[in-house]
Amino acid sequence: MELKEMGKRAVAAKYQLQCLTTEEKNKALCHAADALEENARGILAANARDLERARENEMHQGLMDRLMLDQGRIRAMAQGLRQVAELPDPVGECMERFDRPNGLHVEKHRVPLGVIGIIYESRPNVTADAFALCFKAGNAVILKGGSDALASNMAIAYVLQQALKDCGINGDAVQLIGDPNRAVTMAFMRMKEYVDVLIPRGGAGLIRTVVENSTIPVIETGTGNCHIYVDREADLEMAIPIIVNAKTQRIGVCNACESLVVHEAVREALLPGLAQALAEKQVEIRGDERVCGTLPGAVPATEEDYGREYLDYVISVKTVDSLEEAICHINHYGTRHSESIITGDAEAAQQFLNRVDAACVYVNASTRFTDGFEFGFGAEIGISTQKLHARGPMGLRELTGYKYRITGSGQVRE
Repeated sequence: MELKEMGKRAVAAKYQLQCLTTEEKNKALCHAADALEENARGILAANARDLERARENEMHQGLMDRLMLDQGRIRAMAQGLRQVAELPDPVGECMERFDRPNGLHVEKHRVPLGVIGIIYESRPNVTADAFALCFKAGNAVILKGGSDALASNMAIAYVLQQALKDCGINGDAVQLIGDPNRAVTMAFMRMKEYVDVLIPRGGAGLIRTVVENSTIPVIETGTGNCHIYVDREADLEMAIPIIVNAKTQRIGVCNACESLVVHEAVREALLPGLAQALAEKQVEIRGDERVCGTLPGAVPATEEDYGREYLDYVISVKTVDSLEEAICHINHYGTRHSESIITGDAEAAQQFLNRVDAACVYVNASTRFTDGFEFGFGAEIGISTQKLHARGPMGLRELTGYKYRITGSGQVRE
C-alpha cells in the first residue's frame, strides 16, 4: 500500500476512534492481548527469522537483546495491553473551567492528538506498546519499524489489526509500513498532511535524522547516557547493588547506567568491591587516571567514553572532587534522560535534584525505573528528553492535546 493511501486510511480511522466509548476501547485492548498470546507461536517464528538474519549480519549483543522475543516477552506485551485497558481514559477529561465577565463559559478538555507516526528500531514490543497507548488515547497510529525486526513487527501488527476487526473497529487504527527502503522512511517524515505528530524511538542517529528531516512536529525521545553519582556521603553497601542493577539488569535499554561518577573521598573504599561485583557480570570498566590507579584492570577512558551510550557490558568511571564538579560533568555529557545520586546528605540530594538537567532525577535508586510500567503509566511510548509538551516516560496523557469548549448565550464582541 502506498504511503498516501495509508495516511488517508489513518485519518479516516482517527475520526472513527474518537467516537468509541472507553468500554469499547478497553474491550478491544483485552481482546488484542488475548490474541497476542494465542498467536505466540506465529510471532515467535517470525522473530526467529529476524534473529537468524541478525546473527548472519553479526548484530551487536545489546541490539540482539532488544530484538529477541520469547514467551515471557509476549506475555509481557499482552499484559501491557491489559494494563492500559485498566488505566483511566484521559480523553474528554475537563482540565479546567471558568466563566468570563461577559458570561461566556470556557472549558479545557483533553482530546486525541489524531494520527501519530512512530519510527523505531530493533524492539518489536514497541509495536504492541505503541498501539495500546495510541488506541486508548483515541489516536490512529502508523508504525515504521526497523528492517531488523520487520518479520516480527508485521506478525504483531497483523494480530492487532485482526483483533480490532473482531471487535467491529476499523483495523486501519494501526498500520505498519512494510517497505524497509530508506526513501520510504524519508517520505513518511514529510506526510504532514496526514500525520499530526512523529515520535522516533531508537539510537542517536535515527533520532537526529528524524529531527533534522521531518516536516511533521516531532516529540524527541533521546538516547540514554545515564549517570550514577556516588557522593562522599554515600552508603557504599547500598551503592554497589544499585550500580550493578542499573548497568547489568538489561544492557540494551536507554535507562541503563552507562557512566559512573565517584567522589574522590570514597574512590578507594568503593571501587575494589564494585569492580569485583561488575566483573562477575563481565563488565569492562573504562576509567580516568585515578580510577586506573585504584583498579589496575581498568581500561583508560577517552573523552568519547564519557558521552557514549554503550548498550554493552562497559561502563565509564569519572572521579570528581565535589558535588559541583559532578553536576557539571553530568550536565555536560548526559543526554537529559535519567541521572541518580547515591548519598545520605539531604542537602546534596536536593542540590542534585534541582540542578541536574534530566527528565528523571533519582536519589538512592537505580535509573532502571525510568519506565512507563514502573511509573504506573502502563506501556510507554518512549522516554521524552525534550521540554515541550511531554518529558520523561510518555503514557496516555502525553498522547493527548486539548481543545477549548466555549458556551455562550448570544454574546458578540464589541
